[in-house]
Amino acid sequence: MEGNQSVFILLTNTGTLFTRLIQGYTRAPYNHASISFTRDLSEMYSFGRKHPSNPLNGGFVKEDLHTGTFSKYPNTTCVIYELKVTEREVEKMKRVLHIFIRSRQKYLYNILGVIGIALKEPVEFSNSYFCSQFVAEILDRSGIKLWNKLPALVTPDDFRQSTRLELIYQGKLNQYRPGSE
Repeated sequence: MEGNQSVFILLTNTGTLFTRLIQGYTRAPYNHASISFTRDLSEMYSFGRKHPSNPLNGGFVKEDLHTGTFSKYPNTTCVIYELKVTEREVEKMKRVLHIFIRSRQKYLYNILGVIGIALKEPVEFSNSYFCSQFVAEILDRSGIKLWNKLPALVTPDDFRQSTRLELIYQGKLNQYRPGSE
């Protein structure tokens, strides 16, 4: 592998009503997934709430630990995984990410996709994603295949089961202190 690099997968549980509803079905400890290109999570992306107080207005978001939804829920628990990748894979991921950034206004939160997971049927619309589907899509389009399933069927819990991800932190999100890069 030329020039080892890492990306980070953050799984969170904010404890919101929406999260508890999903959790009632999934029985999984974390129901939101984000991808970060930095260990300190300063460059982190997902599909989720555009405004912390409105769970229905969702879409592509650059997440911020200090001002966004996470700051509104100080008891958010999380696990953070490191995925070792090549420079080339990071370049590909960033290329895919920039397509999302450029067109972020047209992307919607795929609420029906969340229901599709419950039915084990992928529900895919163009320009519509839910959090783990988005993270899986970025990896998938970059040639990183963690599972043998469509991104539209990937749940946050699937990341916990992947043998390629290394757990680097578990606990309260606001207590996470990254080691220096």
